Amino acid sequence: MLTQSEPSNQRTRFQKKSVLFVFFLFLIGTSAFGQETLTYSDFLVWVRDYHPLAKQGDLTLELGRQELRMARGGFDPILFGDQNEKKYNNTPYYNKREGGIVLPTMAGVEFKGVFEQNTGTYLNSENTVPQNGLLAAGASVNLGEGLFIDRRRAALRQAQVYANATEEERRFLLNNLYLDATFAYWDWAKAYADLAVFQEGVTLAQIRFEGIKSSFEFGDLPAIDTVEAYTQVLNRIIRLQNAENTFFAKTQELNVFLWDEEENPIFLNPDILPMSLTAGTPDVVDIAELRDVLPGHPELRLLDYDLEFLDIDRRWKAEQLKPIVKVNYNFLSETVSPLETGPFFENDYKWGISISTPLFLRRERGALGVTRAKINMTQYKRDLSVQKLMASLEKEYNSFLVLGRQQVTFDSNIQGLQRLLEGERIRFEQGESSLFLINAREVALFDALVVLNSINADRKIAISKVRVAAGLGFEE
Repeated sequence: MLTQSEPSNQRTRFQKKSVLFVFFLFLIGTSAFGQETLTYSDFLVWVRDYHPLAKQGDLTLELGRQELRMARGGFDPILFGDQNEKKYNNTPYYNKREGGIVLPTMAGVEFKGVFEQNTGTYLNSENTVPQNGLLAAGASVNLGEGLFIDRRRAALRQAQVYANATEEERRFLLNNLYLDATFAYWDWAKAYADLAVFQEGVTLAQIRFEGIKSSFEFGDLPAIDTVEAYTQVLNRIIRLQNAENTFFAKTQELNVFLWDEEENPIFLNPDILPMSLTAGTPDVVDIAELRDVLPGHPELRLLDYDLEFLDIDRRWKAEQLKPIVKVNYNFLSETVSPLETGPFFENDYKWGISISTPLFLRRERGALGVTRAKINMTQYKRDLSVQKLMASLEKEYNSFLVLGRQQVTFDSNIQGLQRLLEGERIRFEQGESSLFLINAREVALFDALVVLNSINADRKIAISKVRVAAGLGFEE
């Protein structure tokens, strides 16, 4: 072992070489010459444009459009036709033909046009029409249940709400994808920064070992010092191997987010590296702006749409408490130009009215009560979600601030460890220290750098956590 009375010129020479590597040790996070860098912003653009979950979000919008299309189908015009004929013992009992069109409207009125032509020996007298047939044009109106809203109008309005809600579902899906992608990228960047630390550590230990070995060969140091130096190399190689395994694993996790335009997974080239954990402008979060946008959080907007959906259902259930009163009125004519014949408006018509209602309305009142209970439950859920989201935003913002303070603290800590290492080096050159103490100082510095990498990565992730807590993701 080295003692205070054993200064060595050879030891001084290799130690001076070590100082250069200590300097390079702190240049962590930069890409090697000729290697490409995948920046965080470019990575997010790639994920947003090509990741399967992003495309799944687009399909969610398509579901909303198709639901709305189906609901609008309830107001499609309906063509109908009917033919009934009976012939027995060579006697034509009857031959009844009827065809027409029904035009539903958003006002709840159904317009109807019918052509009827009936013949036969035993034709019911009420079905007797002129030989050339009879035209009828009229409308059906609900004056009780269905006057203000009916099943078709309720379904259409709920489909419109659902179509709007799918936009928020897509935002919610993309926000989660954005956060997961952010975790993957900065974990990858941290793994690479740690790898650089341990690579420099091994290089430094190997240079020290070669210097100790040379000193031993010149007779300046005992053989036991070479054993200690070599064990330091082995220990650091083990840590480097663990770091290499971690970096490989994080690279594979990052590859999960990379897809090409043809929806095929792609894999990073080994020459592509992440950006530095300290690159770019200082991280700034405008908490006042994020608090203002919190009411537009997708989770709250989805609950708002749930309330709107239930309110339409409540209106329809309340409408069913009214009696069913349906009035039908049809003008009758033998020609398609009824305006030329005044009697058409005076005498030729067919009308009817139908009225019905349950006596106790227990089913209708129960259904309305269930819907009101669902509305109250959803409202309570929304109120609770508002508080949770506000608390989450404040919590994530405070974590971001704490990480910023820790970053400053650890920067100062590393500066102190650097000075301690330099002081230990000077003492070692003067023969007042030992290889063990030099190694201990370096290991402490390496560990501090790894912790600082974690803090830097966590702070990058914390920004995304704050944005997602406010309801933002890939959006600017």
